[in-house]
Amino acid sequence: MDHRDGTTAPARARLAGFLLVAAVVAVALNQRPAVVAPAPLLGDLRADTGLSAAAAGLLTTLPVLCFGAFAPLAPRLARRIGLETAVAASLVLLAAGIALRLLPPVALLYAGSLLAGASIALANVLLPAYVKREFTRPGTVMGLYSASLNVGAAAGAGLTVPLGAALGLGWRGALALWLLLALAALALWLPVAGTGRSPAARAAAGDLPPGGAWALLRVPLAVQVTAFLGLQSVQFYAVGAWLPTLLADAGIPVGEGGLMLALANGTGAVGALVLPAVAGRTRGQRPLVAVVVVAYVVGLTGLTFSPGSGTLLWVALFGVAQGGGFALALTLVVLRSAAPLTAARLGGVAQCLGYLLASLGPVVLGVLHDLTGGWTWPCALLLVLVAPMAVVGWGAARDAVVDPSREPEPEPAAGR
Repeated sequence: MDHRDGTTAPARARLAGFLLVAAVVAVALNQRPAVVAPAPLLGDLRADTGLSAAAAGLLTTLPVLCFGAFAPLAPRLARRIGLETAVAASLVLLAAGIALRLLPPVALLYAGSLLAGASIALANVLLPAYVKREFTRPGTVMGLYSASLNVGAAAGAGLTVPLGAALGLGWRGALALWLLLALAALALWLPVAGTGRSPAARAAAGDLPPGGAWALLRVPLAVQVTAFLGLQSVQFYAVGAWLPTLLADAGIPVGEGGLMLALANGTGAVGALVLPAVAGRTRGQRPLVAVVVVAYVVGLTGLTFSPGSGTLLWVALFGVAQGGGFALALTLVVLRSAAPLTAARLGGVAQCLGYLLASLGPVVLGVLHDLTGGWTWPCALLLVLVAPMAVVGWGAARDAVVDPSREPEPEPAAGR
């Protein structure tokens, strides 16, 4: 054998692995900007289209509802056309949804938002399943994936208006910038997505067993993973919607409230990067659940009883809790599944119920605020919800897997 073959083969393998991770990150970066980018443009959008505030707000709410409604379709799509092709299809649908929002009829704004939300719902479920199949140690890659979600959300919220202004674009042109990101991700995904593990290794990783996805809810471990993800999502979206207003009512200037939200996203990105990486190296993840719970309790207690003082600490801790906790919940979907497409099924069920529950969070907090005239009771409710989150998280983090092809109950992971 040529000596050079022995030296170039590992180098090629490393390059292929790097490109595979880069493709996952590129797809993940696209999973939030299309949702959050319209928010900073709503003023110009309403002035141009004549939409009411409620009708304009629906543009940002509709994709989140789609996350829950369309997530269960992802496993069926993956089984029919394969994981790689299904992820590629989600990017094509995303690009089409963004493009529809650029056309003049107002109805196409909503059609495009619906299509973009459906495409992201598919990718939300498919990409973690793909990571489980292609990487023997998925924790680190799930950390990069989760952190990329935070980065994409921050970019969509913070860069849409400045980039549009710098390039002299209207609100439609500013939205079009994120179409370029989707097309770039598709261009990277197509040539490298199928270059990971060999077909034999993929077959050994398992296939989707017969039966419906909702049958997983008869397995206690699957219920615990689903509930943990759902309760995490409530915290994530409820506080994300109201944190600047809460701080403004506590006497903090609106501009600083925006910076506090950015701080929460920043510390959340750190937690999202670190916790899944650690989770992938441990047999059980209960210590990580404890870290998340403590950070929630301290952060929410501070925001409930002393929002105007110690704000940096409360917001930073809450950011770690929500970013790291949500990323840990997504990682548990992967780690608790016996096979990649079982992870797709579990992810579809968990995200369907989780996002539908999360869509109620901002509404319930707003109603409580209107009824009580303050933020003590809304924050107290979030603090109370940490208790059931801790209980189901403790169960979801035990060393076991959901394997519906073998047992109706989870088997120990060490026995696989």
